[in-house]
Amino acid sequence: MENIREYLEKNKIVADGAFGTYYQQLAEEHTSIPEEANLTNKELVKQIHKEYIRSGARFLRTNSFAANTVSLKKNISYVKAVVAASYKNALEAVTESGKPVYIAADIGPIPQMPFEDEAEIEKEYQEVIDTFLSCGAEIFCFETFADTRTIKFLAEYIKKKCDNAFIVVQFSLNKYGYTKMGIRAERILNEISQEESVDAVGFNCGIGSAHLYEILKKTKMTTNKFITAMPNSGYPELLQDRAVYSGNSEYFAENLVKISELGFNILGGCCGTTPSYIEKVCQKIDYKNNREIVADDVRKIEEGKDISVSGNKFYQLMESGKKVITVELDPPYDANAQKIMDCAHLLKAAGVDMITFADSPMGKARADSIMMGIKVSGEVGIPVMPHVACRDKNVIAMRAGILGAYLNGIRNFLFVTGDPVPAENRSDVSGVFDFNSIKMMQYVNEMNTEHFSEEPLVFGGALNYNRPNLDMEIKRMEKKIEAGAKYFLTQPIFCKEDIERIQIVKERTNTKILCGIMPLISYRNASFIKNEILGIHVPDEILARFNPEMTREEGEAAGVEIAREVMQELDSTADGYYFMLPFNRVHLVEQILKR
Repeated sequence: MENIREYLEKNKIVADGAFGTYYQQLAEEHTSIPEEANLTNKELVKQIHKEYIRSGARFLRTNSFAANTVSLKKNISYVKAVVAASYKNALEAVTESGKPVYIAADIGPIPQMPFEDEAEIEKEYQEVIDTFLSCGAEIFCFETFADTRTIKFLAEYIKKKCDNAFIVVQFSLNKYGYTKMGIRAERILNEISQEESVDAVGFNCGIGSAHLYEILKKTKMTTNKFITAMPNSGYPELLQDRAVYSGNSEYFAENLVKISELGFNILGGCCGTTPSYIEKVCQKIDYKNNREIVADDVRKIEEGKDISVSGNKFYQLMESGKKVITVELDPPYDANAQKIMDCAHLLKAAGVDMITFADSPMGKARADSIMMGIKVSGEVGIPVMPHVACRDKNVIAMRAGILGAYLNGIRNFLFVTGDPVPAENRSDVSGVFDFNSIKMMQYVNEMNTEHFSEEPLVFGGALNYNRPNLDMEIKRMEKKIEAGAKYFLTQPIFCKEDIERIQIVKERTNTKILCGIMPLISYRNASFIKNEILGIHVPDEILARFNPEMTREEGEAAGVEIAREVMQELDSTADGYYFMLPFNRVHLVEQILKR
């Protein structure tokens, strides 16, 4: 059979349609996982492949989209067995059909759980790829991705092991032409055009054929790669917990013909499409390639430009060398904000540079940090920095919140992964974790490029200097810096060992660090922080400066003095101080700053 590259130079090719939704349509068990059928119902898997081949498809994707340990909830040995069976079933279906068909090893995104190491996920991708390679795969199709970061690494990995491999990467768009990570279609094409290891780029899933056509006809198709389009049949209705797509194969085929005329080389279908859809496409399409692929057919990628944040007043203060002062206030558990407003007015009078609001710390609901920030900023007139945790909201809600905050004048954020939901509440409350803090930063950095370039958001991250492996924390910081983080806030610091660790971090990262200061207020408070709060180290000598018989005034005075000593020790390292106040006792800040 002709090499796929040579074939595509002169011809278009039609791929198959959806496997998963068609499998669930044919199978009696609607809750079954299609990928597991490679082992448990191989005849049905082969039947579906052969139906697509009979409909005219000459590019067949293996039934392995969700073959990973997270989606299947099985170990890697089981996943590899599923992957190997998916390729074997596709190969047998092609052989039995007697048709010339290209088989692509299909790989979907592995869900990135909030506390997973990126390297562990990359290792799983590599094991899946190695399994496909051992089966003889030379064509790989990555589908429904939201950004290019993992793709670049994986494409290079494949080419090092199989230099003749043909690699297709496809991204999922919404109705407005953006991926889940906020990257627009044109930028995807630009970025992939820079990657020598990738052979074809395109779009699948997410939207129907008409919406995809409307997006693509407005997109400059300037790329030196073959380009693909595999939209959904349309939009589903949810019937008895199952997504049901209406039949509109004629309409779908007409839209794919229009997409084809834009210069697309590989056309097929995603969710909701069946062999009848592909048959209609094959009947209508002009197979002659109408786009010449040339090596220099690519524009200079525009997203390499640096977005200036020099206009941000808070960042200007840090750049000027001033020790910035930020104070965290805890939003209320109820609807009474008067105490918070009083505290904010006092802090403004004390000359504090920024007020921050935690986002339901410890997984216990408080007033929304962004809404609290908008209220304080608008009524008090002091800059605010809401914390945003990735625990509670999905991508849509996150984006909506950021846009709403921006429209209300907020320009600074702290992004954290978020404390887990307390064990006693997990039966009623679930963590969302569509992002971790790094992914969230990457997403907002994209929003800066797309929407806020004139006055971009400035955001920071948390620095966990007490991790057992400081090198790992520094690597994590470097990823956050690469994702756009401009500063870091630390947990409260109390001892010389922690100060030394902060100094090491500062020397190795050369980033802005706001060091955590917590004025302890009593023996009970100090003992609780020492014994109950993970990640904060209160040494015995600090605890010994309090005793249970102290008056409130004596306890506060001891805490203020300790805070001053820590700040003095940090003076050559800290770019500012981040005050966390027990019970929102803001008068302590004024006492500490008097010197």
